[in-house]
Amino acid sequence: MPPFPFTAIVAQEEMKRALLIAAVDPSIGGVLIFGDRGTGKSTAVRALAALLPKIRAVAGCPYACAPDGPAEACPHCAGQSGQGRGKTHLIPVPVVDLPLGATEDRVVGALDLERALTRGEKAFEPGLLARANRGFLYIDEANLLEDHLVDLLLDVAASGVNTVEREGLSLRHPARFVLVGSGNPEEGELRPQLLDRFGLACEVSTPTDIASRIEVVRRRDAYERDGEGFCAAQGKAEKALQKTILSARERLGSVSVPDAVLESAARLCLALGTDGLRGELTLMRTARALAALDGADVVAAAHLRQVAPSALRHRLRRNPLDESGSTARVARAVEEVLGPA
Repeated sequence: MPPFPFTAIVAQEEMKRALLIAAVDPSIGGVLIFGDRGTGKSTAVRALAALLPKIRAVAGCPYACAPDGPAEACPHCAGQSGQGRGKTHLIPVPVVDLPLGATEDRVVGALDLERALTRGEKAFEPGLLARANRGFLYIDEANLLEDHLVDLLLDVAASGVNTVEREGLSLRHPARFVLVGSGNPEEGELRPQLLDRFGLACEVSTPTDIASRIEVVRRRDAYERDGEGFCAAQGKAEKALQKTILSARERLGSVSVPDAVLESAARLCLALGTDGLRGELTLMRTARALAALDGADVVAAAHLRQVAPSALRHRLRRNPLDESGSTARVARAVEEVLGPA
């Protein structure tokens, strides 16, 4: 059965907008989705990956390298002749799940024991990070991930390269992916080091109005009864959204950010007391990607207003004198800096 269509997801507008922004500009740093169970978090990630056009990759490369990428960055492509590397094929955008119980070998890769025992060859067996290259790495219940795996992800997410030094193996391979995490805040908090690596953080909740709840149930039931027919009915909307994403990617480089918008972004971060300059950078990149999605050539204050909660709510310091939630604090700062909506 095909994945549930992205355009058929009811409500959860902030989550859908954040995922689309990450698809337009992966350099933003991934998306963290926190909220109730059964609110479409994993469904949305898989739906977005299915929505995106297939990517062209070097045939036979376990890292799905782009044909026009640097061959020396990949241990497989570096050993291919120019003619051999010219063979390409189209593949779906990878979506790789990182299970909570995954071992370090499974994540980063390890010695291929079968080849070592049967042929006496020392060969590398790629792990989940290799499979996720140029796609999405999805971590459900990211707040429950073991610390040693968190440390691994921090290194790779920052560099885009997985370095393996173990069992006599020494190699590096590309591992650039959009990191998407989800979880329930009632089950524990995310480590600050990993939290800061996510560009955007969204809050999702169970719909409280009857009409939305009914529509969710109706659409899910229709999908489970006739998945092919349900997806076909959404085909026109899916193609239109895919076209919007591709147009936004092409437009992104030409979208300008006025000094006034940069000043507003800096004032927002100062008002909220965020550490470092990652908040301003993420605000700028996110607002620019949203402007590209909207078909605009210039980032406006309205774009900044829409993305501020997602870009800043997870970067706030705890304030024991302020019992307001992070979303309320961001909304208050936005109104002070940008004025009422």
